[in-house]
Amino acid sequence: MTKINPAYHLKNIQHYYGNTKVLDIDDLKIEKGSITGLIGPNGSGKSTLLKLLAFAQKPTLGQIFYKGRMELPFSTSIRSKISLLTQKPYLLKRTVFENIVYGLKIRKEKNNLEKRVSKALLHVGLDYQNFATRFWHELSGGEAQRVAMAARLILKPEVLLLDEPIASVDIESAGLIRQASLNARKNWGTTLVIASHDLQWLYSICDHQLSIFKGNIFSTGVENIITGPFEKSDQKTFIKKLEDGQIITLNAPSQTACTAIIRKKNICLDLEKQSGNGHINQLSGHITSMLLEKKSETIMATISIHDLSLIVLLSPDQIGRLDLYPGKKVILNFHSHDVEWI
Repeated sequence: MTKINPAYHLKNIQHYYGNTKVLDIDDLKIEKGSITGLIGPNGSGKSTLLKLLAFAQKPTLGQIFYKGRMELPFSTSIRSKISLLTQKPYLLKRTVFENIVYGLKIRKEKNNLEKRVSKALLHVGLDYQNFATRFWHELSGGEAQRVAMAARLILKPEVLLLDEPIASVDIESAGLIRQASLNARKNWGTTLVIASHDLQWLYSICDHQLSIFKGNIFSTGVENIITGPFEKSDQKTFIKKLEDGQIITLNAPSQTACTAIIRKKNICLDLEKQSGNGHINQLSGHITSMLLEKKSETIMATISIHDLSLIVLLSPDQIGRLDLYPGKKVILNFHSHDVEWI
């Protein structure tokens, strides 16, 4: 049986800007034809990871394999197979037509250019007759981003990397860019890796979600980050005081750790506090949102506890049994020893 290599395999990746480590990935695989969502706050390492996947940058340490072969930045064998679309569209100071055919000309492809540009524009909802001869400065922000997307789609890339592609565009453009990216996978089997703050979109389309925080990757998707300040309670426990007077008790970290991680699988919901559970945190909050996770068919609920938001996974049975809905008051429970520190 023939072994099918993943689209990417990252091994022992560490990347630094100066003395600051921005990525630390022991082992990560991204399967061919999959949709992977990257979730994390600004500055977490998402954009750096996408640049490494685009082979636009070399990691400080480690190896990146593409389809089973180790590749280096700007390799001629893959530069036309992988395309990165950033939040800010970078267009050449030329017409829309010249921007879109630029990649084809690098490939020295000259056949049926008008027909191919017309089709690429159609993918993003722009009319060839109205847009092909316009110059870059005659486009709105949403139109410019759609032209940048068309310039990538015309290449029929094996991998399309999207870095906050809809963060700065209008609603219509956002919808068209979303659909065009899904059509790329449907029509050409394109592998998609998408960094976005739109969790509802990611959780509805992605096969996998990766959560990134301080360069660390959690393959289970978005996890709960609790930052300091913390107070030392005794030799074995730390506490965090919330603004509403509630207290979170956590097992003490190592000397270098400063951020706590509470995995969503370790959090339970109830409607009332239980007595006699000294080691279990019981926090009062309310449900602010509920999103369906495509792959597991579970519901990802966000619980607001005054100035803190935490994520928990719920089954349809739990939702029915507890009659849960956005706005409902709940008790969030997790054990102090389930904390991880980074």
